[in-house]
Amino acid sequence: MAHVRHSLANVGARWAEQAIPETKAGTLMAEDKDSIRVEIYDESYHLRGSDPAYIQRLAEIVDAKMRAVAQHTSTVDSLRVAVLAALNLADDYYQLKRKYEGIESEYTSRASHLGRALDSALDEALSDERRIG
Repeated sequence: MAHVRHSLANVGARWAEQAIPETKAGTLMAEDKDSIRVEIYDESYHLRGSDPAYIQRLAEIVDAKMRAVAQHTSTVDSLRVAVLAALNLADDYYQLKRKYEGIESEYTSRASHLGRALDSALDEALSDERRIG
């Protein structure tokens, strides 16, 4: 998984599923303040990380994608739904990455063109100044 600026690659190294002990009454006892309980496709996961709100948002995205996949397929196997959702998320990521790379390439090309134009204008101005001076 990946995401621009708040990269999942970076977050992935910072958050992980965390075992949080349950009391006999079934209430959860958090081991640290950075843990968060999320629900994805009717399953609870206890995660921890530096930004619980961000992790919650990611969980909402995964849950929504899994539910959308489940609505359009006949399978009830949650693993199959998860794999299809992962493929959909990978496709979303890849399309955005290609779009970003296209924009980056265009930006680099324009910046290079403007740099050459500026160099040319400066060279011309210096040349004119030397002729006058």
